[in-house]
Formats: sequence, C-alpha cells, structure tokens
Amino acid sequence: MATGAVLGRAVGHVVEAASDAPETVVPEPSLISIVDDDQSFRDSLRRLLKSHGYTVAVFTSAAEFLASTQLPATTCLVADIHMPAMTGAELYQRLIAMGHAIPTILITAYPEEGVRQRMLSLGVSCYLHKPLDEAVLIDCLRCAFARDKTPRVAP
Repeated sequence: MATGAVLGRAVGHVVEAASDAPETVVPEPSLISIVDDDQSFRDSLRRLLKSHGYTVAVFTSAAEFLASTQLPATTCLVADIHMPAMTGAELYQRLIAMGHAIPTILITAYPEEGVRQRMLSLGVSCYLHKPLDEAVLIDCLRCAFARDKTPRVAP
C-alpha cells in the first residue's frame, strides 16, 4: 500500500507527544500485536505495518492474545473495540489490571464519543475510526512508542 493511502480516519486520537518525539522512536526489539476479529482488516493492517518495517503478530480475539507467548514481548497493541466475548476496551482494562501497561491503539468502525473520552482518560494512546488513515496510524504508533520507555525482552 502506498504511503499516505487512506485506510480510514482518526477520531480523537492523541498525538501531543508526536511533535516532541524523535523521528525514529521504535524500540528494539519491537512487536506490534493486532487483535481484530475481521480477518480482512487484520491481514491488511499486518501487511501495512510490515511494509513500514514493524514486526507484527495477529490474533483473532482478546482471549487468544492474552493466552499467547507474544504478550510479554508486545510493545504496542492495536485492538478493535467491537469484538465478541471481550472488546478491545475490556482487553485494555484487563491488561492494565494484570500489570501489562502496553501502549494501546483502539480502532472502531462505530465511534462513540463517551467510549473515546473514557478510553483516552484511562491512558489509551489513540482512538481511531475505521477505515484508517495510514499517516495518522503511523503517527499514533510513533507516539505510543515514544511514551513507552520500558525495556522489553524478546520471546
């Protein structure tokens, strides 16, 4: 996919730190975990992020991600809000409760202002609307990585 291609648009994303962030802020090693029940979107997002040089793992559900060996190595989580069994918002809150403060970008095709405000107030890095704008997503990733200074160990 070409740089700047439209995959969607942002709704209330947080990028304040992006202007202060250095151009290269991806920690080594970095792993972005994508949790989305839509295979087409998941595969498209995986290809896009790989084209930007990121290492990516994909999961069909929050439960699959929580049970994976990739969880401790994840440096950024991109999760769909509306998924069966456990939503992306619930996944984020479960991770915080478990002591895994992973920078998280929540994505939704059905934006709700109340959910957006609540998630941003809880510390979610960005709240984006499907389809995604590639440049906004990459900016959100840079912002999320800039805020996460915790050293990680590869699996």
